[in-house]
Amino acid sequence: MNGPTLRAQRLLYPALVAVVLLGGWQALVSGLKLPPYLVPSPVLMLQTLVTDWAALFGALLVTLKITVLSFAVATLVGVLISFVFVQSRAIETALFPYAVLLQVTPIVAVAPLIIIWVKNPTASLVLCAALVALFPIISNTTLGLRSVDPDLQSYFALNRAGRLQTLVRLRVPSALPYFFGGLRISSGLALIGAVVAEFVAGTGGAATGLAYQILMAGYQLNIPRMFAALLLISLTGVALFVLMAWLSKLALGSWHASELSRD
Repeated sequence: MNGPTLRAQRLLYPALVAVVLLGGWQALVSGLKLPPYLVPSPVLMLQTLVTDWAALFGALLVTLKITVLSFAVATLVGVLISFVFVQSRAIETALFPYAVLLQVTPIVAVAPLIIIWVKNPTASLVLCAALVALFPIISNTTLGLRSVDPDLQSYFALNRAGRLQTLVRLRVPSALPYFFGGLRISSGLALIGAVVAEFVAGTGGAATGLAYQILMAGYQLNIPRMFAALLLISLTGVALFVLMAWLSKLALGSWHASELSRD
C-alpha cells in the first residue's frame, strides 16, 4: 500500500468515527429532548463556539501561552537532568526517585503553594504546568541515552572518545526516538497542567484562560459554552500531538526504522 493511500486512511478513518459519534450524540439529544443545561447538542455547541468566539479565542490564547512556556521549560529542564543522570548510575539511582515523586504528587495539592510562593501569576501557572509535563521528558530521554548499542559504545571507548564526544555523537542520536516520544506525551500534559493550574488559581479579569471560562459557564449554567471551551481544549491537545509527530517525522524520517516503516 502506497504512502498517499495510507495518509488518506489516517484522515478518513478518524473522520468517519467522528461523524458517527457526533451523529449519534445529536440524534440522542434530539430524540430524548434533553435540555441544553444538561447535555447540549453538537450543533448548539458549535453555534455557541461561533457566537462566543471572541471571548473563547482570547482565553485560548492565554491557555496556549501558558502551555507553550511550560512545555519549553519542561523540555529544557528534563533534557538537562537526563544528561546529568546518564553520566553516573549512582547519580541516577540517588535522584530518579525524586523525579518519580514529582510525577505521582497531585498538582492540585502543590499548585496552591506555588501560587502563593510565586507572586507573578504567569510564572506560577507556568511552573505548575511544567511540573506536570517534566517527568516524561526525563524518563524517555534518560532511557534513550542509556539505550546505546554496546558494540558502538566499545568502539567509541576503543578510540578514546571523551564523555562529551560520546554524549553528542552516540548517545544523543540514539536517544532521539525516545526523546520525541516523550515530547508527544509531555505536550498534552503541559496543556492539562495549564488548565488545572488555571482552575486552582481561579483568577478573573481579561487575561484569563479557558479554565476560567469553564468555571464561569458552570456557575451560570451555560453548559453549551462550557462544552465549546472543552472542545477548544481537546482540539488544542490534538494539534499539539500532531505537531510533535510532525517534528518527529522531520527529524527521524530519513533514517530511523520507527518512521521508515510502512506497516
